Amino acid sequence: MSLLDKVYEFTQADEVRALGHYPYFRIISSEQDTEVIVNGRKMLMMGSNSYLGLTNHPRVKEAAIRAITKYGSGCAGSRFLNGTLDIHIELEAALAKLVGKDASLAFATGYQSNLGAIQSMVNRNEYIVTDKLDHASIIDGCQLSQGKMVRFAHNNLEDLERVLKSIEGKNSLIVVDGIFSMEGDISPVLGICELAEKYGSYVMVDEAHSLGVLHKTGAGAAMDAGCSNRVELIMGTFSKSLASVGGFVAGSYKVIDYMKHKARSLIFSASLPPASAASVLEAVKIMEEEPERIERLWENTNFMMENFKNMGFNTGTSCTPVIPLHVGAIDNAFKMWKMLDEEGVFINPVVPPAVPPNDTLIRTSFMATHTRDQLTEALEKFEKIGKRIGII
Repeated sequence: MSLLDKVYEFTQADEVRALGHYPYFRIISSEQDTEVIVNGRKMLMMGSNSYLGLTNHPRVKEAAIRAITKYGSGCAGSRFLNGTLDIHIELEAALAKLVGKDASLAFATGYQSNLGAIQSMVNRNEYIVTDKLDHASIIDGCQLSQGKMVRFAHNNLEDLERVLKSIEGKNSLIVVDGIFSMEGDISPVLGICELAEKYGSYVMVDEAHSLGVLHKTGAGAAMDAGCSNRVELIMGTFSKSLASVGGFVAGSYKVIDYMKHKARSLIFSASLPPASAASVLEAVKIMEEEPERIERLWENTNFMMENFKNMGFNTGTSCTPVIPLHVGAIDNAFKMWKMLDEEGVFINPVVPPAVPPNDTLIRTSFMATHTRDQLTEALEKFEKIGKRIGII
């Protein structure tokens, strides 16, 4: 058997393309905003993770330009060697302050943040305890670690306690998403912390989708639950509310210093580009100065959630700006995506293996900068197409 046999046997993408239902790698030729240009057409963006609408904020763009003018386009090395800039240190101090920790460490991507944190913190004969719906980057971090991954049922504290009892007396790290990226529900962080303390474990919260969304400051799920001081590690990304790309891990000075010398995804990767660092730093400042953005985000979220439910859509357990519409069989997901695309609404279909075959999703997500007129227009199209397909 040839190494390339599996390549030529992979036909699923071509089959979907042939049907005209291929929804991936769409080319956007405009800034990420509430409206985008796709293939020359203006579309309502109802699938972006730019929750605060900062990716095209003038101050963020100007900060990136100033950083390039001062530092150039890249660092040409890792943080460990020649790639640490003063702006990285400034950013890390601001992020640590935001999430209520002593220190933080910036990585080139959010994915690398989870890989580095988990790989460096959990060794052989130690355990990583994960929610069954944790993000893929958490799962991949577990695989890179020499520790053993054990899982508990989604947001189920009773099942978490069962798992912790089974490994009591062993070193363990519980890792959960703050907001789950597909389901749109929130991890019970306080209950997890209480169980961790009871059984001698530690907690890490991935705030990728909760940073800029939860708590009046945008600090995320741990702060919103009132227990950031009981969480050992807080991870976050820059590619959503914070308008750039990259990620960070925050914790105590000692833990972060250890991670600086042990996280392979930091040591063996080029550092965060200066323009990205400057963009994130400015986005954090804007978030602090304009708390009304978070308020508007939740006004838009509540408006969409109420209307989706009144129309008869199944939004599952979502209670955040990530609102999945459960549409059943895979054909429904592709049909709904195609019809909404033709109506000028940009959304994201979620199909197996990300979800079970008969519980596919249309993943919608909303921004603070969506206008009520835009949301109303989108709702009319969701309702029309939902009825046409027979979902509502």
